[in-house]
Amino acid sequence: MSRAERKQSPPPSPITSLPEDVVVDILARLPICDYPRVSLVSKRFRSLVSSPEIYARRRSSPGCTEHCLYVFLYNYANRVNRLYTLRRSNSSSRLVLIPGLPPAIPPYGSFAAVGSRIYVFDGVNSSYTIDCTSHTVQHLPRMPVPLSNTVADVVGGRIYVVGYHDADPKSKAMLEFNTETQTWKGPMTVPGMQIRDGCVVAMAGKMYIRDFEKSFVYDPEESKWETDEVVSSKCWGESACVVDDVLFFYDWSDNELRAYDPERKCWQVVKGLDDLLAEIRGVACCWLQTVSYGGRLVLLYGKGEFLYITKEVCCSEVSLEIRQGGQIWGKVYQWCDDHALIAGNFIIRKSLDVVL
Repeated sequence: MSRAERKQSPPPSPITSLPEDVVVDILARLPICDYPRVSLVSKRFRSLVSSPEIYARRRSSPGCTEHCLYVFLYNYANRVNRLYTLRRSNSSSRLVLIPGLPPAIPPYGSFAAVGSRIYVFDGVNSSYTIDCTSHTVQHLPRMPVPLSNTVADVVGGRIYVVGYHDADPKSKAMLEFNTETQTWKGPMTVPGMQIRDGCVVAMAGKMYIRDFEKSFVYDPEESKWETDEVVSSKCWGESACVVDDVLFFYDWSDNELRAYDPERKCWQVVKGLDDLLAEIRGVACCWLQTVSYGGRLVLLYGKGEFLYITKEVCCSEVSLEIRQGGQIWGKVYQWCDDHALIAGNFIIRKSLDVVL
């Protein structure tokens, strides 16, 4: 190489000369939303930000874990259920498709998140887990009995799956999946209820399931089912979520956000959101779903011209505060109505808060 060529060669980047352990430690402290840009720096960086090592470092370093929102969207145009994740930048937020997953994610299966993994249960065919650090799929052990039209949620690190046994409306069962040992327990009997898609939440160490008339509560500590008349007094359903052990749902008929506190055993209307809810209804809202995301409440809603014909999906993020007397107030933290998270005729099958 000539002297002139040596002068024109750019100096090596200081970070490329650092030991790999130091580079991993630096990258583990970056927000995950920056990883797509970091992966463009070099093949080495692209490999590092997608490696299990960097997520293990995030979990072991205080303050480095991050909540990520994953959303299963059903597309009416092609009748396909796909998984998306919320990506944020300084100027916008959008839902980005996760590539490489099974093309036939069950539209009526059940979903649950534990740590960095999403569990997908389709008892008729198969069940599997999605590792959100690498977006790879691993099949789970077969259920002891096949369950269809299932609902599922997590209590104490264990996933409880309830569904119809052998597609018989009169025969229902519950299974318990231990995420640590990857083993099933059951089947266990459940009370007479009509299982509705997505009408399940976990709150204060118990699982709540809503059918068309009542709310059924399962206590894993006592292995006992009971009904709750106070919770049953409101028609919460698939649009509900739980934030800090309080149940939230959007009451479409009254255009109010309602909350149920299991400690106080009462319902209340969340204050401070009248203007937000009025504006959402004013933009031709087709549907609205509440989502728990990193301790905040997210309202995902579809905008369109006709009921259930959505042109785009938008969101508003709300911070919550409990004031004197136990009254819950909401304050708009971020509103993304001026641009869509995604365009198309979608409806949400499930939204999950995943920790990476």
